[in-house]
Amino acid sequence: MSFISVAPESVVTAASNLAGLGSALSQANMAATGKTTQVLAAAEDEVSTAIATLFGQHAQEYQALSAQAAAFHDRFVAALSTGAGAYAAADAVNAGPLQPLLDLVNAPTEALFGRPLIGDGANGLDGTGANGGAGGILYGNGGKGGSGASGKAGRAARTAGAGTQPRGRGRRRGAGRSPLHTLRGPRSSLCWARGRSGAHANIHQYIASRRAGWRCRR
Repeated sequence: MSFISVAPESVVTAASNLAGLGSALSQANMAATGKTTQVLAAAEDEVSTAIATLFGQHAQEYQALSAQAAAFHDRFVAALSTGAGAYAAADAVNAGPLQPLLDLVNAPTEALFGRPLIGDGANGLDGTGANGGAGGILYGNGGKGGSGASGKAGRAARTAGAGTQPRGRGRRRGAGRSPLHTLRGPRSSLCWARGRSGAHANIHQYIASRRAGWRCRR
């Protein structure tokens, strides 16, 4: 089963706009009637007269069709206005004596699930940015969300490089090098460079290497 939701105010506005459009078209057709239905011949010969007569006949046919279209347009606008009034009257009638019964039907579902069984949800308040209320479980549309509230200024972003991690204590000349450096000496060995903490890894091997005259390759 499909349901149709109608906003009578919008239908009335549409009917009013269509009525204005039809009035503008009727005025334009009336202004063009004399210039198109009574075309003067360009010359006094038979060909010019026949062409002028042909154009006049086409203009008369257009005016006849235009009158029919205008009549259909007027009937359509009248039907649209009547339908809007009928929907508005039905809404007014349903919102009157049936509202207590509707509240009684919706009370259990609102208590259990926080939403009605039948009916549309409430609209959010303007300026709050709140969500609209939930529609009915069986039938109903959700309420419209409220318009956005005034924005608050966000906290300033941190400057580039101002991170929370502490800076390393290594020397600049050692930046980008591995903590292991190859030793120069009688034999191949490894020497640990100074770390960020200021301590030497494998300090005994480091001291023995220094005493033997070995130097870390830089």
